[in-house]
This record gives sequence, structure tokens and C-alpha cells, in this order.
Amino acid sequence: MPIAAVTRLRLRKLGLVPVLMVYAFRSRRQARASEGCLAADMRMQGARTFWTRTLWRDAKALRAFMRSGGAHGAAMPRLQHWCDEAAVVDWEKDELPDWQEAEARMRSTGRVSRVRHPSPAHARGEAVPG
Repeated sequence: MPIAAVTRLRLRKLGLVPVLMVYAFRSRRQARASEGCLAADMRMQGARTFWTRTLWRDAKALRAFMRSGGAHGAAMPRLQHWCDEAAVVDWEKDELPDWQEAEARMRSTGRVSRVRHPSPAHARGEAVPG
């Protein structure tokens, strides 16, 4: 069964946007070239918030990408320092969710990820504040 995965990241500082953009574009290219990736895209929301959504053939393909290194692997440990909010959600889905569904799913079942400098909302466990 295909798996949709959505991430939401908010940068602590506006000055981090250029470096995140480099990693984001490289990670998207890596995902699209990965075995089992059916779709991958991203968007900016405001000046510091970034969303990704991907669709994978199955959970095994998603896990293989997450462990594959490359641009995505290089970005992951840095995000703990760059972000004050980070969250992820995944679920079985036959097609890439639209952004409205992705946000709704993040609000209802999203899981916060570890960050070194959490915002108050992140510290409360809110995957999507407000």
C-alpha cells in the first residue's frame, strides 16, 4: 500500500532560509530519483516555514530513502539546530495528498520531531501551531 509522508519545518532565523533551500532542493531531487518514490514536492509558507509531501510505493521504500544518506541524510542532523518547530506525519494513501489534506493530517496525527531550541508551541507538542 502506498505511503504519504508530510513534514513541516519552521526555521529559527530568517538567515537560515538560503541554506535550507539548498538542502531542500537537493533532498527533493534525491527523493524523486529514489526507488519507490511516486511523487515529491515542497512549498514555503510565510518566510520561515517549509512543508514537504512525498508518496512512496510502500513503507519499505520510505525507510530506505530515510536511511540512504545523501542530501537528505546530511540535512537531518542540522535541522535540530536550525528549526524551532519540526513535525512529521505519514499514512497509507493511494495518491499524493493535496496541501489542505496534508495540513489537516498534520494537525490531527502529526508527531513533533526533536529540536534544540523549541518554540513554546513545539514544546507543548503542537505539530501545527495555532
